[in-house]
Amino acid sequence: MSYICTDCPRRCGVARGDEIAGVCRSGALPRVARAAAHFGEEPCISGTRGAGTVFFTGCSLRCVFCQNREISRGIGPGQVLTVEALRETMLRLRDTGVHNIELVTGSHFVRPIAEALSGMILGVPVVWNSSGYESVETLRLLDGLIDVYLPDMKYEKHELARRCSGAADYPEVAEAAIREMFRQVGPYKLDGDGLMTRGVLIRHLILPRQELNAMDVMDFVAESFPEGSVLFSLMSQYTPMPGCEQWDDLMETVSRESNENLIYYMKKLGLEGYSQDVAAATGELIPDFDGTGL
Repeated sequence: MSYICTDCPRRCGVARGDEIAGVCRSGALPRVARAAAHFGEEPCISGTRGAGTVFFTGCSLRCVFCQNREISRGIGPGQVLTVEALRETMLRLRDTGVHNIELVTGSHFVRPIAEALSGMILGVPVVWNSSGYESVETLRLLDGLIDVYLPDMKYEKHELARRCSGAADYPEVAEAAIREMFRQVGPYKLDGDGLMTRGVLIRHLILPRQELNAMDVMDFVAESFPEGSVLFSLMSQYTPMPGCEQWDDLMETVSRESNENLIYYMKKLGLEGYSQDVAAATGELIPDFDGTGL
């Protein structure tokens, strides 16, 4: 597989083949760092038996505070899989009893992932866990293949998006992407055990000193989707990571006061979903990218 890539909003135009290239630092075939049950997602995703997470190496957004930076820079651990090997990995993971197959940060491998999913009957929901920084045209390659979309909505402030992710256009891009996700799967549905079988769950990681950004994100969700049609997850697990030392605010965690204010605002807007206590900011939810399940 080899092609000129314009799949993500950065539209590098690099040749994707055997060598790593582009902002995502990836070749054409998917590189996977872990495929195993994960219990750190929202209750409707992790359930009691875990989400069947497949963690892909590389990312086209590359946030300076990324908690998965060990693999998101595209040069960390991982095994290159053919389309058939990726398909077999998902089937093998499903057979361990997980509630779903959750594809984590796979946007830069959308073509082989779509090929692997096409015609495959997994018998469990397929979850697309992404940064939200995706083009509508690329997401349409997944139409009919994804049951649950789990996007981030990181920024509504352009300067914050530029500083932290080098993507000043993030707000407009992510808004359009999430609307496309909703168009594909519609209002969320839970089964009798409270597990999500279809729909969109929008995540926002609160950044230190960025209460207004979080409020703007929640305003977007409340104003863009019918009441009760999407779920929202307000996350306060931000943990300072190596490489953020030049920014004083990014070396802090979210204050309890800010977190409580934002939970109140979420409830005031009537957003359904989840919130976290600031005690979640420990880094314990970051898995080991050790090739488990490959």
